[in-house]
Amino acid sequence: MSNITHLLHSIPVDPLTGAIAVPIYQTSTFVQEAPGVNKGYDYARTNNPTRETVEKIVAGLEGGSTGIAFSSGLAAIDAVLKLLQSGAEIIAVDDIYGGAFRLFDKVYKKFGIKVTYVDTSDVQNVLDAITPATKLIWLETPTNPTLKISDIGAIAKIAKAHKILFAVDNTFGTPVLQQPLLLGADIVIHSATKYLGGHSDLIAGVVVTKEPALGAEIKFYQNACGAILSPFDSFLLIRGIETVHLRVRQHCANAKEIARFLEQHPLVDKVFYPGLSSHPHHDIAKKQSKGFGGIVSFTLKTDTEAAAQQFVTSTKYFKLAESLGGVKSLLCHPAAMTHKSIPDETRRAAGVADSLIRLSVGLEEPEDLLADLAHAFHQIQSATVAIFN
Repeated sequence: MSNITHLLHSIPVDPLTGAIAVPIYQTSTFVQEAPGVNKGYDYARTNNPTRETVEKIVAGLEGGSTGIAFSSGLAAIDAVLKLLQSGAEIIAVDDIYGGAFRLFDKVYKKFGIKVTYVDTSDVQNVLDAITPATKLIWLETPTNPTLKISDIGAIAKIAKAHKILFAVDNTFGTPVLQQPLLLGADIVIHSATKYLGGHSDLIAGVVVTKEPALGAEIKFYQNACGAILSPFDSFLLIRGIETVHLRVRQHCANAKEIARFLEQHPLVDKVFYPGLSSHPHHDIAKKQSKGFGGIVSFTLKTDTEAAAQQFVTSTKYFKLAESLGGVKSLLCHPAAMTHKSIPDETRRAAGVADSLIRLSVGLEEPEDLLADLAHAFHQIQSATVAIFN
């Protein structure tokens, strides 16, 4: 059975009514026959049939044992960090999502959690950073926004040898393209707001664990801390997941065309896309992924925030907005938006230049998107000429 067929038929038909779509159980509590005697549900924070269904679906997509759905991607990250105790150390990818950096630096640092940031695309850097206090390796691959690729399998072997938990944020990769648990990771995290939801209409996060015991521990924090995914958003997430294979396939095709266009443009300095043979980690991406994703980043030869802001305010189809992974194309300027919480020196050292622009390539016809980008380049070129004249 193909992955697509398996996914679609893993979404259950409602046994009570025969409804082909999973019902929205919009209830806060459940009637019990006697104290502790119920139909599997007692209070909706602890469990809910709609949320439980999406948790099982995502766990199946990732090849894991347990899925746990949260009210946001950051809530999912937060639940994983609660596995640690004061004094623990994390090795994290240096080109990290700004929200994760903020959570690590502004919240967990004061509770005695230390984070060491390294370029995980070089496995030796991970090995060199390990100390007796290291309890978690935190990976994004591809990274946000410079799309570095790290060897999941190689890092998994290091983590296992040193008895360290290994978590992979698979938001950009999606389970359509790569399955980190099958490559040796212990935990996978998704901002399901992005490709799993796919329509820019919900906020959600999901954690999937390889082992049931670890899943039960995170499930405890979901219930104890309460950052649950609502029934309606669970329903929307299921609806989005039904088409994730088709959408991701087209995202990848469109992104590759755009990356090739950018690579040849005279105003572009660097293009970051794992699907290009010029990408330094192209071979690793080919080895562990079935595709290269829908995100393309690039820098301008005029490496200034002003030039980048001129570009991102000159497009028509690429809408200037936070987030990514929806059917409509988006773009953002990380230095001023998604990575603004990271100090400038730290941001630049991780490769996030002042002029770096991130494209979330949507499902529009590629020729329309290419024309939109060409227009934006013309606008910034015209502005440059006007300045010097």
